[in-house]
Formats: sequence, structure tokens, C-alpha cells
Amino acid sequence: MTVSLFDQFMSPTLLGLPLIALAMTLPWVMYPAPTARWLNSRFLALQGWFINRFTQQLLLPLSLGGHKWAALLTSLMIFLITMNMLGLLPYTFTPTTQLSLNLGLATPLWLATVIIGMRNQPTHALGHLLPEGTPGPLIPVLIVIETISLFIRPLALGVRLTANLTAGHLLIQLISTAAFALLSSMPAVALLTSTVLVLLTLLEIAVAMIQAYVFVLLLTLYLQENV
Repeated sequence: MTVSLFDQFMSPTLLGLPLIALAMTLPWVMYPAPTARWLNSRFLALQGWFINRFTQQLLLPLSLGGHKWAALLTSLMIFLITMNMLGLLPYTFTPTTQLSLNLGLATPLWLATVIIGMRNQPTHALGHLLPEGTPGPLIPVLIVIETISLFIRPLALGVRLTANLTAGHLLIQLISTAAFALLSSMPAVALLTSTVLVLLTLLEIAVAMIQAYVFVLLLTLYLQENV
């Protein structure tokens, strides 16, 4: 039976039921709950420090009105980072390689920012569709272009996250397959390929964290435009 490279991105099923819901729920179970003690463990203290630092970075471009979204944005970033990192483990499924999931996360949050802008400051929100000082003949064309760019934002968020993770997983699979195939015939080349595989894995760990951060950071920028 021929196995496709893209079979690893198929949602696993058990008794005909997709297990993507389990893959999305499992990361939350891995985080330890805060204790009632005066002093937490080193792991809890490190986890709290990372969350505080990430939250500070996320709130930098936001005004005070957007700080209400701090808990939602921080939770979303931790959720994405955890799923992306767990997906790098062998024989695991990465839900964030599914475009449907990423669009399901991006579209409602983007739509919420647009609705907030239309409700709080409709003139300013609609003003983004037409830059100041535009010549008269170009006004209809620019309005159409800006409207398309506005509605394409959630698609860009979802495709960016999906494409980066999918490309990384495919590269890891191709290089690991080549290293295994060359092990018997050319051990030196297989060792060099394995070294490249280790470096690529480290790069993918960084990509998994950066893409989750970029996803949430762009949402904060969209929110700042409408707050």
C-alpha cells in the first residue's frame, strides 16, 4: 500500500469518531493547576513568569480599551503554542495543520474586532476603507481593494499558520526518511542527514512558538484598529 506524505495530516478516528476534539482537549490537562500554598513549585513559578512576559508583549500595541481581551488572547496563544509543540512529537496529530480549525479560530475573533469598531467608532472604522487624499477617480477602486483586503484577513491568518506548520512537518518527514534509507548504504551521509534533521527540528520548535505568537499579535493589531 502506498502511503502519501500528507496522510500524517488526516484527522485520526476511533470507531468512526474523529479524535481531533481529544487532541485539542489534551493540552489543557497537561498544565498544572495553581495551588493554595504561599510558595508554588519551580515549574509553576516558571510557567507564571512566561505567561506574564507573553501577556506584556501582547498588550504593548493595545490601548487600555483592548486590555479586556488579555485573558482571551493569552489563553489562545498558550493553546496554539502547546498544540504546535506537541505536534512535533513522533506519532502525534497536530490539529493546527487543519485549515478548518485555524479558520474557525481566526474568523470569529476577526469578526468580533470588526463589530467592535463598527459599534464604537463607525466613522473611523469605515475611514480605513478610503485613505485620506485619494484622487476622485480612484475612490471606487480603492474602496473595493480595501474591502477585499479587510475580508481576506482571517483567511491570511489561517493559511499562514497552516502552511508554516505543514511545510515543517513535511520537511521533517522527508529528511528522516532519507536518513533511514541511507543508513545501510552510506552511513556518513546518513549521519550528516541526521544532523540536519536535528537542526531542522530545533528550527521547527522555534517556528511553532513564533507562528502562535504572530497569529495572536496580528489579532491584537486588528483589535487596536477598532478600539
